[in-house]
Amino acid sequence: MNRSLPFAPRLVLAGALAVLAACAAPGITAPPPADAPGRFVPLTAPIIALGDTQEHESTGFPLIDNDGAVDSYVEVAQRPPEAPLFSRRILEWVVENHPHEPLIHLGDVLDMSCRSELKRMLKLGMAMRQPGVVLPGNHDGLLFGIFNHDVIDIAGDKDARRWNMGCRSPIREGVATLEDARGQAVTKRDFIGAYLELAAARLDPGHGLVPPARTGIGSVSWRNPDDDAFLMAVEARVNDGRLYASSFMAQLLRLPKAPGAKRGVRMVGLDTNQLLTIVGALDAIRRTSPGDIGSVDPDQVDAIRPWFETATAAGDIVVLAGHHNWDHLSPVTRFRIGQLLEKLPHPLVYLSAHTHRGYWALHHIGERPLLELNVSSLSDWPIAYRRLSFEHDEAANRIKVVGELLPRELSSASNDAELLRAWAAQTCAKVGVPLRTLAEEEIAAVRNQKGSRGQLWEWLVAHFDESCESCQRILFDHAHAYQDQMLTTISQLVKDIGTEASGIAGVEMPGYCGSQGVDDCAKDLRSREAATLPEYIRRFREKARLVDRVNDHLDDLRDPKAKAYMACRAVLGAKADFDETPEGDTPGRSEAFRRAGAFFRVEATVGMR
Repeated sequence: MNRSLPFAPRLVLAGALAVLAACAAPGITAPPPADAPGRFVPLTAPIIALGDTQEHESTGFPLIDNDGAVDSYVEVAQRPPEAPLFSRRILEWVVENHPHEPLIHLGDVLDMSCRSELKRMLKLGMAMRQPGVVLPGNHDGLLFGIFNHDVIDIAGDKDARRWNMGCRSPIREGVATLEDARGQAVTKRDFIGAYLELAAARLDPGHGLVPPARTGIGSVSWRNPDDDAFLMAVEARVNDGRLYASSFMAQLLRLPKAPGAKRGVRMVGLDTNQLLTIVGALDAIRRTSPGDIGSVDPDQVDAIRPWFETATAAGDIVVLAGHHNWDHLSPVTRFRIGQLLEKLPHPLVYLSAHTHRGYWALHHIGERPLLELNVSSLSDWPIAYRRLSFEHDEAANRIKVVGELLPRELSSASNDAELLRAWAAQTCAKVGVPLRTLAEEEIAAVRNQKGSRGQLWEWLVAHFDESCESCQRILFDHAHAYQDQMLTTISQLVKDIGTEASGIAGVEMPGYCGSQGVDDCAKDLRSREAATLPEYIRRFREKARLVDRVNDHLDDLRDPKAKAYMACRAVLGAKADFDETPEGDTPGRSEAFRRAGAFFRVEATVGMR
């Protein structure tokens, strides 16, 4: 196999490596200092704050962007094979363990932005008992949270075609052409529309929330007739065509009052992902994408300005929330938001996600301090979330933010070992399988995945030279290895918890499996050879189709042991991936780095000066 590089890709590779080599570890914005005691009075009852679940479609046409080549340089590009099967059960576990506390998801519900990902998360959203909202993240409507392509004109945009192919469901055995993949991607406009349809379905009759039409330019300006509702109002604008990424959805929340509280607290949920330009592969390499920098445009600022004015007139405190952390908002966005915040007569607080590491930070808008709590991820270690409430010292005009780190044992975790132990006690301990056995399965899976991923030069050649058949063969080598490990994980699920708890006999088997069950068919597929590239691709599709059928089946499992097992393995897999990755490959996520950012801290205060 000839792996020599043409001259042009060599130049691109050299530039890409230079950029990647220059990427330094993220800096630490100083956390707030220790606080003197005050006379704080509770303002709100607790809510649950979390982010970055990143449900991922792994069985579409393989994308080199997702096969591990980029993962060699950006470690969260490809997660352990257990993640696409089990990670959403972590969010399910949180939802089911906090049925009476409203929930705010700070964005990145999806990963590649596929219809299949959205379908799974909407199913979970409909099952929620508590009020909940989702702020859009950069992965919610952009390919991998980076690429902003014109999916409307697939024929003239090969990258948008890749997006749809990567999202293509393998259920229909006859799908063979690129055109058959149309409509599999979820644009920013699609995401907003689907989310508002879900919100409307969960509201009481007579709410009056009308989602925008599924095509065309539209807007939503809605106020909840129930003054005590968690979701108070929505302002949204949706655009089609090449401007789909400039769409936005802002939400106004009323946080539940603490008993006897004299002031209300409102939260303005921003959409920090407005993008006006097309972003492709070279832009992503240069790191000029919303994966790095968040943006709020003037139309959104104008739409939410009345919310600030109304809250101030009512004497309520306003807290700001958005997906991107404050330091990763563009300077002009920070200026626009700052103009709104500086008029507030109370201390400033901002809630964010996006970093996957979590921290407390103290920023300044002019001379006024702004306290930021950045929640961690539910897809990468440290997997954690926060129980959030607010208190106020009226005499000193200071706000206390209580952000209890969860899960916890008798007290909040003070290190990674305690955080992992809390997860294990509440999920793994209910499975009936030795924790060591489950941990060893995860370590083996992570090592196999890391050992079979690609190289950056392969990604570049396959991206810019689709005629290179040997490059495409390499792409499918990596894709086969990933599907093989997912099939192995499925077999381990059945072995560990049994056929009854796994309900494996209920999986609708593909026709090419004949009379075989899941385990026997998986073993057969892993053992088959392929002499030609078309046959190799067909073998991949057969594996992916079986994985997809099982994955859909997993969504419907209600057995407590099965649900605990999946949440447990997803957490253990994320921790194993973290432990098996050299610290220099995940800048800013080491325990020492997070400790410097006060990750384990559970409360902080902020005043006017």
